[in-house]
Amino acid sequence: MTQQAIPVEVAHLSKRFGSVQAVHDLSFTAQPGRVTGFLGPNGSGKTTTLGMVLGLLRPDSGTASIGGTPYTALDHPALTVGSALSANFHPAHTGRADLDIVRRAIGVPAARVDEKLALVGLEGAADRKTGTYSLGMRQRLSLAAALLGDPQVLLLDEPINGLDPEGIRWIRLFLQHLASEGKTVLLSSHLLSEVQQTVDDVVVIRRGELAFAGTLAELQRGDGERTVLVSAADRPGLAQALQQAGAQVHGVRGETMRVSGFEPAAVGEIALDAGIALSHLSVEESELEQSFLELIEDGDANPPTDTPASTPADSEGGAR
Repeated sequence: MTQQAIPVEVAHLSKRFGSVQAVHDLSFTAQPGRVTGFLGPNGSGKTTTLGMVLGLLRPDSGTASIGGTPYTALDHPALTVGSALSANFHPAHTGRADLDIVRRAIGVPAARVDEKLALVGLEGAADRKTGTYSLGMRQRLSLAAALLGDPQVLLLDEPINGLDPEGIRWIRLFLQHLASEGKTVLLSSHLLSEVQQTVDDVVVIRRGELAFAGTLAELQRGDGERTVLVSAADRPGLAQALQQAGAQVHGVRGETMRVSGFEPAAVGEIALDAGIALSHLSVEESELEQSFLELIEDGDANPPTDTPASTPADSEGGAR
């Protein structure tokens, strides 16, 4: 049976804690069949936003919905949305026991426990106490708990944080597989480098406000302006001709000038008209990480607290 495609939609969402504006007028959509990275520095409002999407926090204004319906109004929330806001478990419980508690609470068959343990590669550690688990194993157990209801939507808070390279590769492939099945996957991270090989789309927030929403390729292009790298024997003459035409010359890197304001073809035409032979002409593509850093570092001297320690989003037994 074909599963319904369910987006996660956030519209003009705002939340204040006392004097701290944690989230302000935030809007974005995580689409089915894609992995969306929800990115921003620590304290930018990511966990607060996920808490509002999951009904753990009441927004001051705006809406958060799952396929057009608030989480708290869903008939069977855990069968529609799986969430993992932490990888903390009672250290005296086994992995199997912890999942059995969750599956009883959401009303799914007992067979789901072993099924999901095998799916995340923990069948061999199912009867060990979670206090003996590594961080990577706890992350996998948290993901197994989120998947118990076979949901179409997954909300994951920092699922890659602290994992070793093998664990990062595993979760990357796993989440991409889930998206290929038509599921909506939204995962938060404070580092683009952790998730850039995992996500299809990115939502970047800074100080609780939207800084960017789009694809990875669009983030790399930034505002669309490209820097042209150009070299010529007569650098002073070329710089003068470019500036007279309205281009901006930003300086020299080795023998190469960095120019903005014109596309490469236009730069070549300006040089031709000035009778200057070029030895090099190319485009400097902005690095993805640099684009991300420029977004989050701009004016971020006093970031808000992401989620106060007392909120449900930080509790050990948060929604899954």
